[in-house]
Amino acid sequence: MSLEAFQEFYKNIYEERWETLNKSLLTPEKQMARWNSWAGNGETFVEQCQKYNLDSRRKHLLGGLLLSSEKVVPQKTERDVLDFYVMDPASVYAARSLQIKDGQRVLDMCAAPGGKSLILIEGLKTSGEIICNDLSADRRERLKKVIQQYIPRDIRDRVWVKGQDAVQFGLREPESFDAILLDAPCSGERHVLEDPRALAEWTPRRPRGLQQRQYSLLSAAFLALKPQGYLLYSTCSINPDENDGVVDRLLEKRGIHIELADLDESLLEGAEKTKLGLLFLPDRCGFGPLYVSRLFKRNSFKLK
Repeated sequence: MSLEAFQEFYKNIYEERWETLNKSLLTPEKQMARWNSWAGNGETFVEQCQKYNLDSRRKHLLGGLLLSSEKVVPQKTERDVLDFYVMDPASVYAARSLQIKDGQRVLDMCAAPGGKSLILIEGLKTSGEIICNDLSADRRERLKKVIQQYIPRDIRDRVWVKGQDAVQFGLREPESFDAILLDAPCSGERHVLEDPRALAEWTPRRPRGLQQRQYSLLSAAFLALKPQGYLLYSTCSINPDENDGVVDRLLEKRGIHIELADLDESLLEGAEKTKLGLLFLPDRCGFGPLYVSRLFKRNSFKLK
């Protein structure tokens, strides 16, 4: 019954497109082997690709190598960090879109497993700090391991891993961060379809409950963001109510203080424009699913 309810729910959203989209969600994701800029052992990207017998001509604007069937096993460099991190190109796009600058104070609210965090950390070349937060203890351990494997020890001194409910950042550290990434917990339909137990437990109430959590997190991010700061909201959901719907709700309530900011569509082909962001769906581009929306905080706001 849950499979039927799931199929009916998303068919009502995507109509005749659902058949091809559903099929694409059941196929392996297209991945990218992203070069770790901290590897720095003197080898060029081309030389690293030669070591793996990979075609370096497939390097993408996002700084990684688009993969199909190749397997990349990361290897340690002379700096004692791994050289490549394999992840979805759309996730690379999301983290890059926040455009972290040296010296900033950054918050990654729901950071595990850590691929996006690595990209944010790379923006803090010589100064600044980042808090990588995740509520789950298991996911946090994986996050710590990724940071230890890919970030040099001297840089890790400016990286803090925390495990608090991310909603608390808005109350405990108001207007404290120059940039915030909120990769919010979401329906994750690709993972639901891959997990018979999750599919069996799925009901239409689940996305509605997630929308409330997402809005609470986004509101907290807005409160924690400094004026003139940027906020990147993302999910791996295909449900518009978890994407544009959540952002629209914040803009309706706090629109005097926050507005949409531009996204660079040239960095990754296949984006579909939505009312308030961009959506990458695997039936059109082979990536994702991933939704992104970038926001700019114009002026100060504090709870009374």
